[in-house]
Amino acid sequence: MKIAVLAGDGIGPEIIAQALRVLDALKHDGLNFELEPGLLGGCAVDATGEPFPEETNKLVTDADAVLLGAVGGPKYDALPRAQRPERGLLGIRKALNLFANLRPAILYPELANASTLKPEVVAGLDIMIVRELTGDIYFGEPRGIEQRDGQRVGFNTMIYSEAEIRRIAQVAFNTARKRNGKLCSVDKMNVLECTQLWRDVVIETAKDYPDVTLSHMLVDNAAMQLIRDPKQFDVMVTGNMFGDILSDEASMLTGSIGMLPSASLDENNKGLFEPIHGSAPDIAGKNIANPLATILSLAMMLRYTFNQEDAALRVENAVKKVLSQNLRTSDIFEPGMQQIGTIEMGDAVLKNL
Repeated sequence: MKIAVLAGDGIGPEIIAQALRVLDALKHDGLNFELEPGLLGGCAVDATGEPFPEETNKLVTDADAVLLGAVGGPKYDALPRAQRPERGLLGIRKALNLFANLRPAILYPELANASTLKPEVVAGLDIMIVRELTGDIYFGEPRGIEQRDGQRVGFNTMIYSEAEIRRIAQVAFNTARKRNGKLCSVDKMNVLECTQLWRDVVIETAKDYPDVTLSHMLVDNAAMQLIRDPKQFDVMVTGNMFGDILSDEASMLTGSIGMLPSASLDENNKGLFEPIHGSAPDIAGKNIANPLATILSLAMMLRYTFNQEDAALRVENAVKKVLSQNLRTSDIFEPGMQQIGTIEMGDAVLKNL
């Protein structure tokens, strides 16, 4: 199993290091991994001038899966847009055709008080957001900033083809089948023709999944309902821009963005696996970053790309045991708990593994 490892920027190398310790421990189960390091984001800009250099493109293309830390930082904000670390993320998604982003929002019972919402509202929360990742306004053409009638005008194009909508809908329906059989499709069909097509195609696709209950919700209402009654949702599916916003909102229902993994998959389940938090350069090198989201991303890799369900469950259960032992990094710390650092959290996961 060949894995491209892109540590990235900020806290990326620290959290990736702990995930790789877990991966190394799984070798005792007879799992064999070949790891190939590469550059993506700011570190790639520093070394090559490009956020997604050709050498990295070849590396990830040849790999079976990609494990990513985090990219970006304020030091790169003044660079031309083509050189910014985030362009590396868009580049790798496009190069590998990673069109399906799976973002779980799970509230572990031990962290119920960490959420800013009342425990009774979020206790037992378990949502999967399926976000289309390679289309929509982030990739649509034409785009740019130009002069019109003596002033600058910025423009982007929201566009989806029928085929793009259908394939992400199929991923969402299949995901719902494996969970509680409920799928909510989020759009803005009352004002956007692009998302009217989205709704039409999702309804057509639903005919192939009679065992899944389909509902629809406008994106502004969905944002409100995630706060008002988040447990009404099982699986949500939406486009790139709406999914970007809603998945971050859902992540904070759980109390810490540092706990949540993600998977970005192609049609054959080859994927890019990464924590959803940023590079946090302000805490880099201080041994305080939370590595659990990266370790849980590793579990998603084992499940979705390598079909190693037993190993994935072992990793997830080890994380649950750590939380039940009241061990916390600073982002999820509460009075009465034991605060530990990044490396110590890795130690604890390994011990419970």
